[in-house]
Amino acid sequence: MRIALLLTLLAATAGLSACQTMTPEERRAADEQKCLSYGFRRGTDAFATCLQRIDLDRRAESRAQSAELMQSMAWDLNGPYIYHDRWRYHH
Repeated sequence: MRIALLLTLLAATAGLSACQTMTPEERRAADEQKCLSYGFRRGTDAFATCLQRIDLDRRAESRAQSAELMQSMAWDLNGPYIYHDRWRYHH
């Protein structure tokens, strides 16, 4: 069980490090290039909206991956949460 948790953490770390190989400047240039390929022109509100949506999508994906990782870690560590004596009162 601990090996599975370790492998999950290593996979997550490798995934995060792969995303961080781009510098912020390179990421911005790639985002601008994507918006230009969609037909937006620099300096317009539509171009700024395109860049914002790309950034928001990236953040949402990061949150989803983080939540998935936390869920899998909790499952690997503790298993499902089952309370056998839920309704028993202890005096």
